[in-house]
Amino acid sequence: MILLDGKKISEEIKNEIKFSVEKLIVNRQRPPHLAAILVGEDGASLTYIGSKIRSCDQVGFKSSLFRYSSDISEIDLIKKINDLNLDSEIDGFIVQLPLPSHIDEHRVLLSINPKKDVDGFHPTNFGKMALGLKSFVPATPYGIMKLIEKYDIQTEGKSCLVVGRSNIVGRPISILMSLRGKYANSTVTIAHSKSKNLLELTSKADIVIMALGIPEFLKSDMIQKGSTVIDVGITRVEDKSKKNGYTIKGDVDFKSVSKKAKYLTPVPGGVGPMTIAMLLQNTLDARLLNSS
Repeated sequence: MILLDGKKISEEIKNEIKFSVEKLIVNRQRPPHLAAILVGEDGASLTYIGSKIRSCDQVGFKSSLFRYSSDISEIDLIKKINDLNLDSEIDGFIVQLPLPSHIDEHRVLLSINPKKDVDGFHPTNFGKMALGLKSFVPATPYGIMKLIEKYDIQTEGKSCLVVGRSNIVGRPISILMSLRGKYANSTVTIAHSKSKNLLELTSKADIVIMALGIPEFLKSDMIQKGSTVIDVGITRVEDKSKKNGYTIKGDVDFKSVSKKAKYLTPVPGGVGPMTIAMLLQNTLDARLLNSS
């Protein structure tokens, strides 16, 4: 089994980004600036934002964090987004999801300038991606595609099963895997929690991308020998033996699947670090776009 080491590849990508930033500075141009909006006190969101800020520091980006209480109104949140849209010193920004239930996420995402939408969630960017045009690609699917490329995994003509249909992972990765290209050109099937023949689908797939959100759902008897398994799942599972009270589990039973798969991502250390690296790449691209 070959481990798809997202931590290692993400560090390589960050080093490339850092080199590009140093070139900007040598040429007396400002470094890229990534901003984040965080609403509420969700523990997982705080962890993710902290990782993103540390990564910005690592590659030489400027970063800004705008924190608001969970009772902020939708109108006030969109007003802040409009301010960031007009701020020429900020190249890209993200609104950390999920948002409180009284705020319409779709309305918020629609209010982001597509040229600063480094999360790749705006319909303009999503539509361009679906057409195979240059756009900001959602960071997690972008990271998966980069892992496939870096490990030279053969995808052309292969059957690819995507388990999960979210707009953040499942739908975009299914589109990317079906587009023309050396590391795409797959025959893609999308399954989800309502699919009745999931075992039949997973056992026939050459590539399985798990984004279901159920810890250790995929077992070794559900896949064919020699398949590629990419685990997007990340769930906090209570574990009193741990100091923080929980352990991180993916959607894949790593211990059993590792004995049967040819390629496999770990959790943590697989797709997660790639997501942050590709968010930085999108921000660098936004900075270069703004200077052109």
